Amino acid sequence: MTSVLVVDDDFMVARLHARFVELADGFEVVGVAANGQEALRLAADLDPDLVLLDVHLPDLGGLDVLARLREEGSRAGVVMVTAERDADTVRAALAGGAMQYVVKPFEQQDLVERLHRVRGALRALGDGETDQEAIDRAFGAARASSGAAALPKGLSRETARLVEGLLDGSDDLSATDAAERLGLARVTARRYLEHFVGTGQAQVRLRYGGAGRPERRYRRA
Repeated sequence: MTSVLVVDDDFMVARLHARFVELADGFEVVGVAANGQEALRLAADLDPDLVLLDVHLPDLGGLDVLARLREEGSRAGVVMVTAERDADTVRAALAGGAMQYVVKPFEQQDLVERLHRVRGALRALGDGETDQEAIDRAFGAARASSGAAALPKGLSRETARLVEGLLDGSDDLSATDAAERLGLARVTARRYLEHFVGTGQAQVRLRYGGAGRPERRYRRA
């Protein structure tokens, strides 16, 4: 289970965002903070995997909180969640180590896709030394603007979301599984799955057994 700290000075907004997170499989809200100092205290106490962080807070600004988190050694993936659209603020968030920047208001599915993306990036890196392939997966997963954005020609956003839903709800599935559940041709289902592998949002492994080629099995990154 991926732990999430929600930081927003608006009680109703914080509650809504916490609800969005709780509705996502594999994520749980472990704390809600209404200001920067509380966010830093809870981050130190709870050591969350992810932090949803507003830019405008009544004491420390969100960018200051982000900087303090990094100074204090927090490895949490930070997703800026804000109504602030100023380009300089976005650049500062990126420079400070934020892995996503989401502009309010947004749909629950959009937030969930980004949470999965950041979690996939962190998992791709793991601990200790890593290799270029893992680094590329991590950067691709963290920075992609949408799971179904920039799809290859012939793939649709709506079907991509359905395939993502299968990945979210399955520990392991094949192109045949996806095709049967969604009513797609097997080759079509595989194109979507391979697209998500290429963007770092899914992983593939080979299952050997019997005659013929090994079966490709897919799961969320």
